[in-house]
Amino acid sequence: MFPLILSIFLTCMASCLGHLKNVYNIDSSSNGVSDMTQTLLNAWSSACGNDSGGTVNVPSGTFKLNTVTFQGPCKGIVSFKVNGILQAPTDSKGGADWIKFSNVYGLQISGSGTFDGQGSTAWKHTKCNKGSSQSAICTTSLKFNDVKNATIQGITSLNSKFFHLAITRCENFSINEITITAPEDSPNTDGIHISNSNKVQVSNVKIGTGDDCISLGPGSTNINISSVKCGPGHGISIGSLGTSSDELPVQGVTVSDSSFTGTQNGARIKTFGSSVSNNVSDVIFQNIDVNDVKNPIIIDQQYCPGSSCEEKGDSLVRISNVKFINIKGTSTSDVSVQLNCSASVPCQEIELQDLKLTCKDGQATTKATCSNFKGTFEGDQDPPNCSNTA
Repeated sequence: MFPLILSIFLTCMASCLGHLKNVYNIDSSSNGVSDMTQTLLNAWSSACGNDSGGTVNVPSGTFKLNTVTFQGPCKGIVSFKVNGILQAPTDSKGGADWIKFSNVYGLQISGSGTFDGQGSTAWKHTKCNKGSSQSAICTTSLKFNDVKNATIQGITSLNSKFFHLAITRCENFSINEITITAPEDSPNTDGIHISNSNKVQVSNVKIGTGDDCISLGPGSTNINISSVKCGPGHGISIGSLGTSSDELPVQGVTVSDSSFTGTQNGARIKTFGSSVSNNVSDVIFQNIDVNDVKNPIIIDQQYCPGSSCEEKGDSLVRISNVKFINIKGTSTSDVSVQLNCSASVPCQEIELQDLKLTCKDGQATTKATCSNFKGTFEGDQDPPNCSNTA
């Protein structure tokens, strides 16, 4: 009996020691002083190369981190636990992304820590401010390319220079209980941008930025967004779409049980005029509270930000089977619903149900304006229908 017990004990000890060896702790003695880029890369390499994966621990403290790519594939699941502050360089000359995860299957990022993009050093630059393509100055804080089976939980993204989180060509991706913060006047600081990705879930997040709280680009499919507190910012947007001939459709999007406070928009779909063909379908915005929002519900198929484009024709992005259900609250505009659809491909199967949208004082009613719109207003409605239909 004793040899058997000893054997079991030694096996358990070996297993525990093996697990401990897979934990890579960042030395806190470099707090706020030296660049931790190579240290983190070394820890990533060790965890990624281990057959059973590993955990990279960033302790409390402030750590400087240059632009870096954590490259897969990895042999096992890699976990990043961040409880300190990772601080971006003030002049990111190493690429369009500050921290990039690429080609990883099985990734976990968690902790109470903060990714500080130090965006105030970049927002003043023209390229960031006018929304041109990303440059070495306008860096996305956290970029995920070709990442599958990932979870992000608990962290804070602060003051990104450009987008906070960008998710591209990803699948089975979950974002929970995170906080994203940037000033209301910070340019192009989208909270979460998703494109060409499938099965992405976002829940219980708090986002206040200078642009879209969440934006869904081409190829976003089976996206589930719930319990989001958005504001300030530009709301939750599908688009903009219609700028490239290789864009993929957006399909299967649900936004529910969320709130918008002091935002420019609430639920929005935006496409460029004179655009290439594409499709948006099977979209639900449901159980939404809006508080002093300029455009609570808006479909804009002549989207043209600033003076960056000219309206030269009708959008060719077809929008169909979209539902706005139980959206209630106050609008800072007397037009709470704008359905500005394309004359070439009118919106089809648009359903608005149980809306209760009043002016900011909570008393005066609002109205809906519609063009090239084929759909219905149902249930207990305010506004009751389109005040004009073209």
